[in-house]
Amino acid sequence: MANVSVYNMEGQEVDKMELSDAVFGVEINEHLVHLAVVQQNANNRQGTQKAKTRSEVSGGGKKPYRQKGTGHARQGSTRSPQFTGGGVVFAPVPRDYSFKMNKKEKRAALKSVLTSRVQENKLIVVDDLKFDAIKTKDMVKVLDNLKADNALVVLNENDKNVVLSGRNIDGVKMALTNTINVFDVLNHKTLVLTKDAAKTIEEVYA
Repeated sequence: MANVSVYNMEGQEVDKMELSDAVFGVEINEHLVHLAVVQQNANNRQGTQKAKTRSEVSGGGKKPYRQKGTGHARQGSTRSPQFTGGGVVFAPVPRDYSFKMNKKEKRAALKSVLTSRVQENKLIVVDDLKFDAIKTKDMVKVLDNLKADNALVVLNENDKNVVLSGRNIDGVKMALTNTINVFDVLNHKTLVLTKDAAKTIEEVYA
């Protein structure tokens, strides 16, 4: 089991914590991590792009000029793709880009990125995060104390004061244990977990 330090909001080490190897010490599967990121990005695509084919653009009912004798190639419509104002060849149409991953594959991918954060010393555990009021500067101060740059902060419960204090900080994202995903973990330099959040993740994914 990996031993990590537990810090308070002032950045002082106050305890040690053992992380379960079943979640934070697995063999990293790069293929599943890549697949999970591709899937999340694909599922987020709207897929609403559209262009008109020659059958959909208006006009073009009349033959532009006679078939023979002009010296030009024969043409049947001014809405052919080679004409200005014509349709688009193989025009894009609305489509669904999403695809599915097995539940086991998703869990394995998340465990892989959590393990990578432990191995790279980019995982910080804080004993608790509590604010009396919504203060962005207080959250900035805590992250500075923890030396957590470009951090994904994961809470066990939706604490309004903490979430609203952190969501406007550039490069920082607030998340809950039930919304954590592979893309967000990889997209931030540091992963900050509260002690309760770390225990919940272990219980859910072990």
